[in-house]
Amino acid sequence: MRWFCVLNLHYRVRQFSRFVHFPASCTLFHAGQLCAAMRPFVIISLLTLCLWGPPQTAQADDPPLLFAAASLRGVLEAVFADPATAPTISYGGSATLARQVAQGAPADAVLLANPDWVDWLGNQGATLPGSARDIIGNSLVVIGPPDAPMLSTTEANTLASQMQPQDRLALGQHQSVPAGIYAAAWLRASGQWDTLSQRLAETENVRLALALVSRRETPLGIVYRSDAVAEPRVAKVYDIPPEAHPPIRYRFAAMTPQGADLAPLLQGATAQQLFVTAGFAALAEGASQ
Repeated sequence: MRWFCVLNLHYRVRQFSRFVHFPASCTLFHAGQLCAAMRPFVIISLLTLCLWGPPQTAQADDPPLLFAAASLRGVLEAVFADPATAPTISYGGSATLARQVAQGAPADAVLLANPDWVDWLGNQGATLPGSARDIIGNSLVVIGPPDAPMLSTTEANTLASQMQPQDRLALGQHQSVPAGIYAAAWLRASGQWDTLSQRLAETENVRLALALVSRRETPLGIVYRSDAVAEPRVAKVYDIPPEAHPPIRYRFAAMTPQGADLAPLLQGATAQQLFVTAGFAALAEGASQ
């Protein structure tokens, strides 16, 4: 059949020339023929349609698409190790992903590092009513190179004294990236914001802040505990008190029924243990929505 299409390609081109309008300025065009300049492109397009057919649309049995915070990279692959239940996962900064969904990106579900972004999507009418729930928690740490010593509370509360004048502190963008928002809250609570706010190396997601420290481009950074666990080229040098910033919660919400099917898998005992092993924090009983 495909060769039949190829053999009849000349006929299709001639038929095409009967209903395609070319402007009068196309001086190469005359009755019954295409512009010589356009003919190769038309032939290639028709040949493609003959051989491969029209573009394929998404199938009903395609895996759901999950938009997930960058800090979940690695652990979600373990959670969804079974190919029969595994979604397609797209990682990024929570703020970026939320905006993409609001603008019509075809996600079936989201799992973001700040409940506010999920609630914002709900207010936009982008999520299924009643689908939002908290899945897991986390904590903040200060990180340095592998040979860095632990910091005392006094030293951690004066990070500028641990840095050279030209050094910067790596963290997510403090106005949009959840890890950066939490980090800025601690810096303000510990009285360091005025000193350090002009010495930040801000990134579009927390994994990029982690990378700056792992590559020794910055001496210190503020990331999630799970990030420090995932990267052997950094060391945790200080545990930031959880009461010094808003609670860290990863919130899930679905856009489609297929996406809603992911929630029980994420909340199951096996998934929760994998999260904890990866450095995340289990939620208190009843904390999930």
